[in-house]
Amino acid sequence: MSISGNPVFGPNKLKLGLFGLNGKGSAHTTVPEAYRPTWQAALSASRLADDAGFEAIVAYARWKGYIAGKPEHASGVILDPFTFCAGIAQATRHAAVFATSHAPTIHPLVAAKQCATIDIISNGRLALNVVAGWNRPELEMFGAPFREHEARYQHLAEWLTVVERLWSESGEIDFRGEFFAISKGMSQPKPIQQPRPPIMSAGGSEVGRRFACERADLCFILLHRDNPEAWAAQIAQYKKFAWDEFGRKVQVWTLAPVVQRDTDAEAEAYRDHYAVENADRESVEAWISGHQGTAKGMSDEARRSLSRHFAAGGGGYQLIGSADTLSGRLACLSDAGLDGILFTWVDFEDGLKRFTRDVLPQLEKRGLRRPAIEDQAVLSRAS
Repeated sequence: MSISGNPVFGPNKLKLGLFGLNGKGSAHTTVPEAYRPTWQAALSASRLADDAGFEAIVAYARWKGYIAGKPEHASGVILDPFTFCAGIAQATRHAAVFATSHAPTIHPLVAAKQCATIDIISNGRLALNVVAGWNRPELEMFGAPFREHEARYQHLAEWLTVVERLWSESGEIDFRGEFFAISKGMSQPKPIQQPRPPIMSAGGSEVGRRFACERADLCFILLHRDNPEAWAAQIAQYKKFAWDEFGRKVQVWTLAPVVQRDTDAEAEAYRDHYAVENADRESVEAWISGHQGTAKGMSDEARRSLSRHFAAGGGGYQLIGSADTLSGRLACLSDAGLDGILFTWVDFEDGLKRFTRDVLPQLEKRGLRRPAIEDQAVLSRAS
């Protein structure tokens, strides 16, 4: 199977995925229905998404929670993304499984071998989400240096170069760089997808954007404003940069916490219920304290707004409303040039059932999605 046979390169104009099933998702809330990463819960949600034709199931990497001295807090209860993806791959048929790697926490020889194994288990459905490493307490736990921002991406670029060579070159490799020294390195067997599985990378900074546009197939961004014209400009600028600088066409994806109810008012009321009245304030404040550069100089009202936004979904674009409202907003995002969107819900199973019942048929009518069975048949022929 070539890389083009991966579901993320399938025929649907707007690709859909799940984010965070191996942890608590993106909401910071204390409501009793909040998702927790039991294996049965992860299987149930993954199979619902897979049967509905979703293209991606993305497992994130987190080694330490937000609250110092509370290792049992939900923000630090994370199933390992590589072994999680291997298990989910065996339980699904269609969706790509994304393992996330923070480069300073895993050697490229190990990452290359694990990825190839998951690609074989999944019959060519692996994708790799690469992260330079930004969480100082996590890196300190590994004894890894906390580098300056640009140096983190230099390290990541070298790390990915080693991984890609191990995936594609048949003989042993020697590599001497600033960060890695590989002598007669090898990794067998190779991934099914050649020359390599798809790469995703989030590039918010200028350095991160340059790396993502040069090395990734799927560029993950956070939308800055709730405005279709602003979305179109942000997305177009990203794609233009990739083409102008590197001659590459990239997909642009984003994150969206979803609240769907029968009416917009009911959806907004539930968002306030879990993200304001029952917010996990200790977790939110710990996150803000760890990102002082983000919060520095903010007014009290701006800080409160940031807290509400983070509690609702970790900084993603909030999709809140009825099925009609959600399908309309998704159409606007697609019209703005967005290629894919990763969803989170407070309760994944409940959210997926609502979405596939009420929203997905509307996306098919709008021409943004094919029926799941038809989509899977097309990909099967392509592979």
